[in-house]
Amino acid sequence: MTERARPGWDTAVVTRRAARDAGGVAVAFLAGYPEMLDGVSRTGRRLTGEELDSRRALGAQAAEQSVPLRALAELYLSAQWLSWRELPAVASATGKDEVCAIAEAVMRAADDAIVALADGYDRAQRLVLFQEGAERREFIDDLLHGRSDLGRLAERADRFGLRLAASYLVAVARAAQPFTDGDARMRHVETNLLARFDSRDVLVTTKDGLLVCVAPGATGDVPGEFARELEPVVPAGSGQIGIGRTHPGPAGVLRSYEEARGALELAASLGLTTPVLRAEELLVYQVLFRDRAAIIELVGSVLSPLVVSRGGAQPVLDTLAAYFSTGENTTETARKLFLSVRAVTYRLDRVKRLTGYDPRDPAHRFTLEAAVLGARLLGWPARPLRTSG
Repeated sequence: MTERARPGWDTAVVTRRAARDAGGVAVAFLAGYPEMLDGVSRTGRRLTGEELDSRRALGAQAAEQSVPLRALAELYLSAQWLSWRELPAVASATGKDEVCAIAEAVMRAADDAIVALADGYDRAQRLVLFQEGAERREFIDDLLHGRSDLGRLAERADRFGLRLAASYLVAVARAAQPFTDGDARMRHVETNLLARFDSRDVLVTTKDGLLVCVAPGATGDVPGEFARELEPVVPAGSGQIGIGRTHPGPAGVLRSYEEARGALELAASLGLTTPVLRAEELLVYQVLFRDRAAIIELVGSVLSPLVVSRGGAQPVLDTLAAYFSTGENTTETARKLFLSVRAVTYRLDRVKRLTGYDPRDPAHRFTLEAAVLGARLLGWPARPLRTSG
């Protein structure tokens, strides 16, 4: 049990002064500590398990009340030096050796007490962070899946620094190595973004192996900074970023997130290697793919004759895609595909003979290019054309 201080020593004065020195920390966090120092100074003993447990409990209380750990340590160190001259054992000591022995016992007790405080403080903080992390993940899941009442989402968002009444956009990054909550790459991006922007304006998290950044559409170039911060931690060519459009409110966050993910999925289907993909720049592809039945009919009617080509339809489709992407330049197409110009010309002629559409005729180009894009979206010819499923 905690020992009581001897008469003549006003512990209340010590605790009040120590609390003042520590910036006004509540004296309750020193409860029983001067009495512990008195007992230690008289006997030379170590603090008991019960005494250390009481410090851990006080450390946990301090963490829960958001008392800085530095202030808590200052409180105890102040109490130690303020108590030193008041300790009865020090006043009655008869020689240097006895004073040194008391000093060693008191400093050891102070060290043990502060370590116990810090231990309790740390445990409480870890528990709070774990609970907040679980709540944060739940909030993000609800936000990005539209599973909760919008008004309730807006209320919860304020706790995590988002003002969902504003208009938001979402950027989503993927990498060869999936992102996980709290991994070094996420911490790097989050730390540097929060150093540039208000913490109430940016939310960085992970979802399904992707790194997600939610930010108000009017707050600077957050997507651009997001992309720049990813460069040092994601090897060139092994990652890609999709950026949704700006939309208002909680439903807008979900919509922008779906657009950002859709941009990445579309890029994978089309073989696009552009590092940063903006949803508004891919609208033509989305419009093209919206009527699946029409696209299947277009690909089947225009491109299916190419399957009889030597090597199948795929090499010819690759040639058409490169030809259109180089502005119908046969020399650049040949260089891009590591072919001769003659081979490219032969394949273009082959397209005209088999399909009836001439890639070099402006009137035919749109139909052929739309069909080639549709084939990429459908995965044809590797996948058979189906009107459903």
